[in-house]
Amino acid sequence: MIRLINGDCLEEMDKLIKQGIKVDAIITDPPYKTTSRGSSGGTGGMLKDKINKDGMVFKYNTITFKEWLPKCYEILEDNGHAYFMCNNKNLKEMLIEVEDANFKIFKTLIWAKNTAITNMYYMDSHEYIIFARKGKAKKINNCGTKSVLKFDNPRNKLHPTEKPVELIETLINNSTNENDTILDCFMGSGSTGVACNNTNRNFIGIELDKDYYNIAVDRIHNSNV
Repeated sequence: MIRLINGDCLEEMDKLIKQGIKVDAIITDPPYKTTSRGSSGGTGGMLKDKINKDGMVFKYNTITFKEWLPKCYEILEDNGHAYFMCNNKNLKEMLIEVEDANFKIFKTLIWAKNTAITNMYYMDSHEYIIFARKGKAKKINNCGTKSVLKFDNPRNKLHPTEKPVELIETLINNSTNENDTILDCFMGSGSTGVACNNTNRNFIGIELDKDYYNIAVDRIHNSNV
């Protein structure tokens, strides 16, 4: 089952909650503010030309962690896992808000991108993934997985912050079983949906930006051919 929704994630998650829908895992890369140079202390990061004076990368980038994280907690099944992508600038705030939403944090994983963004204070070549749970701890399916996940940054991106499908597949395979349901409330260009197709999982994706929603629909549909 693939369910793709073009709408505001706060409103759409409220609808899912009212419908009594639960998901087995959440994997999402939320919008957050960056510096005007694309990364903290940067000398001209790859997002520089896409960021306005308010530190916004996209049209819809003002939502706060405090608004959507509690809704994720309510939708997630007991003992389910959640993965929240984050950068260095927002890591501290997001860790606090994840715990304030009643999640328990296992650890912070590292995505080693094998590419680097120019920076005056060490070039950025990684991002963070907050790995959390709802309720009792449940081990991952492959306990031999290292906390530093090495996957190449995608080329020819359809979305500026697009994540590699193989990275998402690793998270899915470790925290769910076939026919389980994954939620991505900030779907972007649909990488999580493609990964769900590839691993025989159900998927619920929400995206507010109509252009990226259409890209995700086409991409996820074509991955299932």
